[in-house]
Amino acid sequence: MTRVFITGSVDGLGRAAAHRLIGAGHQVVLHARSATRAADLGELAKRAAGVVIGDLSSARETRDVADQVNELGVMDAVIHNAGVYTSAQRVATTDGHAQTLAVNVLAPYLLTATLRRPARLIYLSSGMHRGGDASLRDLDWTARRWSWMQAYSDSKLFVTALTFAVARAWPEVLSNAVDPGWVPTKMGGPGASDDLELGHRTQEWLATSDDPEALVTGGYWFHQRRQTPAAAAEDADFQNRLLEELARLTGVRLP
Repeated sequence: MTRVFITGSVDGLGRAAAHRLIGAGHQVVLHARSATRAADLGELAKRAAGVVIGDLSSARETRDVADQVNELGVMDAVIHNAGVYTSAQRVATTDGHAQTLAVNVLAPYLLTATLRRPARLIYLSSGMHRGGDASLRDLDWTARRWSWMQAYSDSKLFVTALTFAVARAWPEVLSNAVDPGWVPTKMGGPGASDDLELGHRTQEWLATSDDPEALVTGGYWFHQRRQTPAAAAEDADFQNRLLEELARLTGVRLP
C-alpha cells in the first residue's frame, strides 16, 4: 500500500489516476481547487485518505495545501498533475500568463519545497515543452506580448527542468516527468487523439510500482517508455538558473 497525493484530482487524468490507485488498494489524498469543486468528487472522496483544498494559482493557498497534506503525514509519492492553459479566447477574461505560470510551474515548485519529502515525485510535462523558450527572459510575461501556446510550452519546459533539478539535488528521491499525450480531457478537448487510459497509466506506475524499470530517477516518460526531452531541460546550468528565478518569484528556495 502506497500513500499518494495527486494535485488536480477532481477530473481528467488526476481523477482517473486516483480512481485506479484507490481501486488497487492504495491510500490517495485528493486535491480540489475549492470546496465547490471538492463536492464534485462525490463517492471518490469517501474512498480517499483525505481531500485537501486550495487554489494553486495562489501562492498563499498553495502553501496552505502543503500544510494540509503535511498534517496527514508523509506521502510515499506526489503526482503533480494539476495544469492549465489559457487559450486566446480566454485572455480577455483571465490573467492568463499569471495563471499558467502559477499553476504549471510555481505551484509544483512550492509544493516540492514545502511538502514533507516523499520517496517519489512525478511531474506532468507535455511534448510541447520542446517549444519552450530556454532564455528565461521575461519569465512572468510582463514585457512580452501574450501567447497562450508559448506560455504553455514555456511552463512545461520549466517543470521538466525542475524534475531533473530535483533528481540531481535529492538523489534519494525518484523524480520523473511524464508526457501523458494529447488526451480527451476537459483541458485536452474532445478532438484529442491519444488514449485516455494510457494518459494516466505511467504516473500511476512510477508512483507505486516495484518494477525495476520504474525505480529510476531523472527520466522523461511517454506511455511507460523513456524518451529524450529537450536539451535545455537536462542542462544543469539551465536548471540552476531556473531555480534561482523560481526562488526570486516565490521567496522560497528549494531545500
